[in-house]
Amino acid sequence: MLDRRTIIRSGAWLGLTLPSRWAAPLVAAPRFSSSPFASGIASGDPTSSGVVLWTRLLGEGEWTRGSVDVRWEIADNEAFTQGVRRGKTRATPELGHTVHVEVNGLRPGREYWYRFRVDGAESQKGRTKTTPAGPTDRLRFAFASCQHFETGYYTAYSHMVREDLDLVVHLGDYIYEGKQGAPSSARVRYHTGNEIVSLNDYRARYALYRTDANLQEAHRLFPWIVTWDDHEVDNNYAGDAPEDKQTRTDFLERRANAYQAYYENMPLRRTSLPKGSHLQLFRRLSYGPLANFHVVDTRQYRTDQPCNDGEKPACSGVYDEKATMYGPEQEKWLMDGLSESKSKWNVIANQLMMTKIDRDPGPGESLPLDQWSGYEVPRVRMMKFLGERKPANPIVITGDVHSNWVCDLRADFRNTKEPIVGTEFVGTSISSGGDGMEITPRAAAYLKDNPQVKFHNSQRGYVSCTLTPSKFTADYKVLDKVTEKDRPIQTRVTYVVEDGRPGALKA
Repeated sequence: MLDRRTIIRSGAWLGLTLPSRWAAPLVAAPRFSSSPFASGIASGDPTSSGVVLWTRLLGEGEWTRGSVDVRWEIADNEAFTQGVRRGKTRATPELGHTVHVEVNGLRPGREYWYRFRVDGAESQKGRTKTTPAGPTDRLRFAFASCQHFETGYYTAYSHMVREDLDLVVHLGDYIYEGKQGAPSSARVRYHTGNEIVSLNDYRARYALYRTDANLQEAHRLFPWIVTWDDHEVDNNYAGDAPEDKQTRTDFLERRANAYQAYYENMPLRRTSLPKGSHLQLFRRLSYGPLANFHVVDTRQYRTDQPCNDGEKPACSGVYDEKATMYGPEQEKWLMDGLSESKSKWNVIANQLMMTKIDRDPGPGESLPLDQWSGYEVPRVRMMKFLGERKPANPIVITGDVHSNWVCDLRADFRNTKEPIVGTEFVGTSISSGGDGMEITPRAAAYLKDNPQVKFHNSQRGYVSCTLTPSKFTADYKVLDKVTEKDRPIQTRVTYVVEDGRPGALKA
């Protein structure tokens, strides 16, 4: 496996290139039996002056043993007749024949078109957009998560691409690591093989997920900001602790494979190039005075779940003062960034539900221990920070739980007299869990014991958000079925947060 000490060529227009002593020999005239761009194209991590362009070459033949030169273009218009800039980079087998081109020198707040070429083959044309450098009166984005390939179609993306969005934020569980589906669960399409462990396993799983045309189209039309959750590696893993029985050495090797495949298949910058079993993912993206996105990683640095994980009453480990969700460095980075932010809205792109939820109706208490509910000391520390430092309009967007939630953030979730310090919008899955329903009987029973919850729903879909200087609007888009193709979508509910007034209000 590649030693990730990759050296990157510098210059105004950058492609990710391996040193010749590590990279496979160049294939001068590669021959493709079908389009090499079967995984589509993508863009991501936009700035006011640049963006990452991505693609992956797929196919069979002698060319797969070597490196391939890939040409790219970016232009001001779809016809590629204005402001065209070109370059060349190299797709290597060491990085799964993926391409990450970091384009700089673009103008802020502008739409651009891009494409790739290799040996006469041409990709589709993609659309992307840089971030504004100065004031802007509107930002539109959608956030999504949890797209189990087997349990539903990605119909939500077919509706998302019809919206006028500036970006998409994906909050994790882009792939699922499990073997071909168990007979007890409904499946509409199938994984291949056993649970994935090797680098080639993870690469093949991403290639399978990228066969979905709706997912490809959402990547083609919008820049994405991505972060992971657990299934990109192993269900409910925490730091260097796996879910099942593996040695630490074996698991870290698996994690290194998973992290490399994740980097290869996402439009990430070279600052996220993995180093062994570490990948730098937490980062900050600015949309000028209107918004900052603080992208966090709640898997790589956390301590193990307390009480042997699961959902149960709290044991002493829930109150462990040494427990951490972010790790010390990332927690300081987040708090410093929120404190120093000059933007009107501060959006924390987060994986696991930050709101504490009691899932036992009645006098008892049952907590989902993989979530922030199992990490009481760092959770309360985060709530107190928001209450004392008062960063401008903190909004937490979350995935993971395959259901929709709108929640007030407080240190003591039951004390409605305690000040609200922020709002959490939790989005449901794209497909994980199958069709879902309006609300499960169990949730209906315990919600009355959770006054911090403004809204809950268990259907599938995504959340579409609009930011203006005065208001943050979240439209919850839901589908009645994902086990059937081409189902309609509706806006189930809309909530707003007003500037300077923590807490969500139903529109």
